Amino acid sequence: MLTLPMPVVATVIRLTRLRRYTTADRGRRALAAPKTSSAPPRSLTRRFDVSRSRDHGFDVYRVGAAAGPAVIYLHGGAYSSEIVSQHWDLIGHIAAETGRPVHVPIYGLAPAHHGLTALEFVQRVIADVGRCYLAGDSAGGGLALIAAQNTPGPVAGLTLMAPWLDLTMSNPGIDQVEPHDPWLRRAGLHPMAAAWAGDLPLTDPRLSPINGDLTGLPPTQILVGTRDITLPDCRLLRDRMPPEVPLTYHEQPGAIHVYPLLPVPEARAGRAAIVNHIRAAIG
Repeated sequence: MLTLPMPVVATVIRLTRLRRYTTADRGRRALAAPKTSSAPPRSLTRRFDVSRSRDHGFDVYRVGAAAGPAVIYLHGGAYSSEIVSQHWDLIGHIAAETGRPVHVPIYGLAPAHHGLTALEFVQRVIADVGRCYLAGDSAGGGLALIAAQNTPGPVAGLTLMAPWLDLTMSNPGIDQVEPHDPWLRRAGLHPMAAAWAGDLPLTDPRLSPINGDLTGLPPTQILVGTRDITLPDCRLLRDRMPPEVPLTYHEQPGAIHVYPLLPVPEARAGRAAIVNHIRAAIG
């Protein structure tokens, strides 16, 4: 079992309470909550050259001014919550450690927006950026994989942190993991999945990439904790990955959802692995 210092425990508990989808009612309330600003914090804008564009109907932030291949980061939040400071902190870390600019598409959220709109938006961003590396956590990890499946040419590599791979969450292995996940419950996530899908079935591969074509993917990295309900589907993706796709797969014992974003000891090694994978893919 993972043992953490008490200040770290307190911080993790506070974070998980903020975004803990434990019941369908809580999930519906979170879905209906007003959206707040997605602008990067001053702690980031003081360190980096940060610009904003709105060429395709939604904001795209660029962190860092270097030229050449870039990283595109897609944030998590069950397709219904805004990007938060922990995302921006990791984005800044990637920009600093790789020397690559990081583009951050602020895709529209449920219930006002749906999955296909987000996919089309991200595809346009990829077309603008050119050769790139896609990274994302949770819902953003699922969207990153969907984008790579549908826009294969320019994507040189993928990092998926605890990706949401199947909106149905019907993998029977989740039954064993869910009681040990302090953050997520399927009941609370079902309203988000339904709102994000719109008129499409939840099994559509443009929403649930576990059902999509995995051939032709670039070098792919998956990071997941063993106390995370995304674990069974991450294992399924690992097992379905064609042998010709270079795969780096890591399970962190005792870690919870999207642990590289959290103030836990394991995050340091996770972040280092992400940076190394990006460097190997785009230099």
